[in-house]
Amino acid sequence: MYLGCGEPGPCADDPAWRALVRGEHGDPFALLGPHEDANGHCQVTVLAPHARRVWLVDAADRTLARQATPFAAAGLFRAPWPEGTRRAYRVCMEGPHGVDEQADPYAFGLLLKESDLTAMAAGDGAIWRRQLGARVMTLSGIEGVRFAVWAPHARRVSVVGDFNGWDGRLHPMRRRHNGGVWELFLPCAKVGDRYKYELIGPDGQDLPLKADPMARRCEAPPATASIVTDIDHYDWQDEAWMARQARPARPSQPISIYEVHAPSWRHDAHGKILDWDGLREQLIPYVCQLGFTHIELLPVSEHPFGGSWGYQPLGLYAPTARLGSAQALMRFVDACHQAGIGVIVDWVSAHFPSDEHGLACFDGYELYEHADPREGMHRDWNTLIYNYGRPEVAAYLIGNALEWIERFHIDGLRVDAVASMLYRDYSRPDGEWIPNVHGGRENLEALAFIRTFNRTLAQKHPGVLRMAEESTAWPGVTRPPSRGGLGFSHKWNMGWMHDTLSYMRRDPAHRCHHHSEMSFGLVYAFSERFVLPLSHDEVVHGKGSLLGKMPGDAWQQAANLRAYLGFMWAHPGRKLLFMGGEFGQYREWDHDGQLDWPLLLHPLHAGLQRLVGDLNHTLRVTPALYRADQDAAGFRWSINDDAANSVFAFLRQDPRGGAPLLCITNFTPVPRHAYRVGVPEGGAWRECLNTDSAHYGGSNMGNGGSVRALEAPSHGLTCALELTLPPLATLWLQPVRAA
Repeated sequence: MYLGCGEPGPCADDPAWRALVRGEHGDPFALLGPHEDANGHCQVTVLAPHARRVWLVDAADRTLARQATPFAAAGLFRAPWPEGTRRAYRVCMEGPHGVDEQADPYAFGLLLKESDLTAMAAGDGAIWRRQLGARVMTLSGIEGVRFAVWAPHARRVSVVGDFNGWDGRLHPMRRRHNGGVWELFLPCAKVGDRYKYELIGPDGQDLPLKADPMARRCEAPPATASIVTDIDHYDWQDEAWMARQARPARPSQPISIYEVHAPSWRHDAHGKILDWDGLREQLIPYVCQLGFTHIELLPVSEHPFGGSWGYQPLGLYAPTARLGSAQALMRFVDACHQAGIGVIVDWVSAHFPSDEHGLACFDGYELYEHADPREGMHRDWNTLIYNYGRPEVAAYLIGNALEWIERFHIDGLRVDAVASMLYRDYSRPDGEWIPNVHGGRENLEALAFIRTFNRTLAQKHPGVLRMAEESTAWPGVTRPPSRGGLGFSHKWNMGWMHDTLSYMRRDPAHRCHHHSEMSFGLVYAFSERFVLPLSHDEVVHGKGSLLGKMPGDAWQQAANLRAYLGFMWAHPGRKLLFMGGEFGQYREWDHDGQLDWPLLLHPLHAGLQRLVGDLNHTLRVTPALYRADQDAAGFRWSINDDAANSVFAFLRQDPRGGAPLLCITNFTPVPRHAYRVGVPEGGAWRECLNTDSAHYGGSNMGNGGSVRALEAPSHGLTCALELTLPPLATLWLQPVRAA
C-alpha cells in the first residue's frame, strides 16, 4: 500500500543516518519514506545527495506542498506530511540539471508475498521465474519497475542504472529475511533502462557490479548491463500447434532435426549475421524444403564469449542480443510453428563462466556454485558448477527451463553435458574430487535435480522434448524417475556416432576388418530412446567436416557420405544433422564465418542436398521408419555378417501392419550383382531410394526402379530379392501392395 506511516526512525545523530548516506545501510525502509515522529506526526525522509532543494507535492492536489529541510547528514531531507492522511505524494528534487519529480520508492509496502518467498526458498521454479528480476508493473496507479534479486549473504543491495546515474547510494533495496530476497519498486525506471545490482558482501567489501541473473534482456557483448524490458504481450498465432503440443509426446511421430548455430548459418549481403527476422525469412523456408521436422538451435541465452557458441551462458533468461530482441525470437518460433516445424534449444545447466559481472560469488559468497573447487569447477572449460543441492539454485534452473517453454513456446530442450553432471570425478584425476556421502562417484544432488527437472516438465508440458547429451553408459537415461531412471524423453547416441564415423573414415578396403563398428549399435539400440547425432561437435577442433572425413576422391567422398546418410536415416533412432552436412560442406565449421553456400553450384553438393530432402520426405510418409523406432519388434537384421563384402541389410517393420522397408548398403566401391537378400513377402518391391541415383550425383546404377521377389527362402525369411548393389550406396525398397 502506498504511503504508510511507520515507526519513527533513529534519532538525528544516530550513525545509521551516516551509513545510509554512505550507501552502507542494509535496511533503508527503516529510515527513508514516511514515518511517525515521537509526537505521532508523519515525517517523510528523502535521500537526495545531488539535490539543492527538495519538497513534497500531493499527487492529486498540487496546491498541497511541503518544503523539505536538510536533516542529520549531507544529502538527507525531511518534510512533514499532513497528520493522519493517506494521501499519496510525489518528491520534487531540484538539482544541477533542473527539477526531477517522481513517486517515492520508499513509500511502498512489501512487494513479494511471504508464501512466494517460502516457495522460492523451497525450490519452486515456476514462482522463481515469475517473481524475480525486473518486472514492469503498475502499483497503486503508479507505473514503474519492480526489482527483486536473491542475495542472502549481502549486507546491502542497491539497484543502479541509467535512472539514477549508477549511484548505489540512491536506491538501496529492502531485504526480505524469508528467503534472502531483496526488493524495490522504482517509479523512475522504465523499459530500455540499463541496470545492475551493487552489493556489499558479508565482509563489508564492495563487490563488482552484478548483472541481473533473471534479466530478460542484456546489452550486446562486450557490454554487460541488464536492460529493463517488457515481453509479456506478444500476440502468438500458433494456437493450433500449441494445442497439439499440450498432449503427451507420441513416440510414433517422425523426428528429423536440423542443428543450427544461428550466427554462422548464413550472412547477409554486407557480411553481417542474420538476426531472428532474417532467419525467419530464410532459414524456415530452407528447412521446410529439406523436410526436417525440427530446428535445433545451439544455446541462444546471452553469453559473454562468442567462441563458446553459447555453451558458457551468463544470462540464462535473456536471448542473446547478437540476434535481436526477445520479441524477434518469438516471431521466429511462431513462424516455425505455423510452417509445421518444431524448435529445440540447447540448454546448459552443467556449468557457467566465472566473469565477475555474473553469478560467481554473487553476494560475496559461493551462492550458485560450490565453495570447494574439487566439486565446483570444470577444469576442461574453466567454468563453475551449479550447486544442485541448493533448492534456490534448482529453482533458478528449472524456472529457466519453464521460461523457454512457456514464454518462447520452445518445443524441446537438449540438455548439454549431462555426463559432467552425473559424475563427481568427471575429467578429474584422483585426489581432485570429493566422493558423495556414500563414498561413490555419482553426483547425488545432480541426479535429484535432473529427476525433478524432468518430472516438472513432463507434468506441466508433457509434449515437450527433453533430450540428454549423455556420453556414458548410465542406465535408464530415458526411463521415468518413478522406475529409477533420469526421465529424459531422448538420449543422444554418442556411441553409435563414434563407431560409425570411425568406420566411415576407413579405406573401404579395410572396412571388412571393422564390420562390427556399423552393427554394434543395434545391440543396445532399444535400451533407450535414442537420437542419432551428427552434430557440431564432430566438425570442429581439427576433426574436419563430415564430407572431409570420407575417404577417396571427391566423387567417392560424396558417395560414401550419401551411403552413410541413407544407412543412418533407415537405422532405428531419431535423426540429427548439423548445418552444412546436408550439402557436403568441405571446410571445418567456422563459428565466425558462414556456410559455403556457393558449393551448391556443384552437382555433387546439390545432389547431396537433394538426397537429404528425399530422406526426410520419405521418412515422414513411411511408418515403418518411425512407428516402432524404440521397439526391437520394428527391426530385423537380414544380413549383418557379410564382412567380406562390407554389406549390411535390415528390415524396418510397421507394428500396425504397414509395408516394411528393406535397407541394404554396400560400403565398398565394388558393384555387387545378383546379390540375394531375404524379404518377408513376395511380389514386386519398389526401389524407393537409391543414393547412387544420378539425381544425387551418383553413377545411376540400380534395379530399374523395382524388382520381383523370388519364392525362395533366404536369411530366415520366406522370399528373396536378387539385387544389383551400386558402389558405395544405400538402397531402400518396399513391397508394392494392392490398394
